[in-house]
Amino acid sequence: MEGSPQKVVIVGPAYPYRGGIAAFSERLAAEFAACGSKVQLITFTLQYPSFLFPGKTQYSDGPAPQGLDISRMLNSCNPFNWISTGRKLSKMKADIIIFAFWMPFMGPALGTVARMARKSGARRIGLVHNLIPHEHKPGDKIFSKYFCNSVDGFVTMSDSVLQDIRSFAPDKPSAMCPHPLYDHYGTPVSREEALETLGLEKDSRYLLFFGLIRDYKGLDWLLEAFADPRMKQFPDLKLIVAGEFYSNPEKYLEAARALGDRVIIRPDFIPDDMVRYYFCAADLIVQPYKTATQSGITQIAYHFEKPMLVTRVGGLPEIVPDGVAGYVTEPKVESIADALVRFAAEKPDFSQGVASQKQKYSWKKMAEAIESL
Repeated sequence: MEGSPQKVVIVGPAYPYRGGIAAFSERLAAEFAACGSKVQLITFTLQYPSFLFPGKTQYSDGPAPQGLDISRMLNSCNPFNWISTGRKLSKMKADIIIFAFWMPFMGPALGTVARMARKSGARRIGLVHNLIPHEHKPGDKIFSKYFCNSVDGFVTMSDSVLQDIRSFAPDKPSAMCPHPLYDHYGTPVSREEALETLGLEKDSRYLLFFGLIRDYKGLDWLLEAFADPRMKQFPDLKLIVAGEFYSNPEKYLEAARALGDRVIIRPDFIPDDMVRYYFCAADLIVQPYKTATQSGITQIAYHFEKPMLVTRVGGLPEIVPDGVAGYVTEPKVESIADALVRFAAEKPDFSQGVASQKQKYSWKKMAEAIESL
């Protein structure tokens, strides 16, 4: 990539924090570095106060990513720290400072740091995963607008977020670039090896609901659709739910118990080195979301060349064309159930469509979209 900036700073989650945004920041940093840039990641000393974090731990238990310069500097709750962090960024003489933004809670911290870094002369780019959260809280719009007013331009990963940006900051440059592949989870393994590693039966087929479990992701809809009486004629089809609960688990567990051994619950955060086994064991990745912008799960599925079922919300239909890379359903139980029955009965082969769509989602395109601003 010609014209790569001499120095890029990325501010946001990174190791030792875990999760999709951290993985994104690290993979983007590796792409810029591969293109010849000097890259520094600035992450948190405190990301969330413990009482605001619904999971078991915010931290990765794996090794640090190799070859990345990561500094823990930012405290999301300390205004004095925001000022000092911004001053430090001003002295780094970066060409581009990228601020990963995914929730309004981070607006005051990131917005203040970006304002303090203005004197550096760097182009300050908001890389916006989500602007308006799926689960609304008081102050969301104020905090998001505060962040939007602090940067010079924006890159989003779906048209729906791009429209949100333009409603907050209509006069600032913005661009959409689809979420790149999450290709850092290793190479695919055979279905047999995946099933053996996970202790799953080899004569069954598997649907996979993967990732942190929040109410907006529609697991309750999926369990209700899977309980459709028509599904009883396909006893070989089972559902794997793999991910840590970030919502009250009881209603999901009760629905799963009613389905007996047709549902397999793995209610823990899945470490990076195990992700490929779940995807390689699955025949269809199911994302029955009630609301969405884009999802990193689709890009893991594309990496492992697995078809998907998604609902017609946010940017998901843009990423998974219906009948080509899987199914796009209406966001309601009946529509999800109809697609599951079709999949179980017809056993379609989406492999060519998935492989062709996969080519669209490169990290080089994301780096170029950021530079183009």
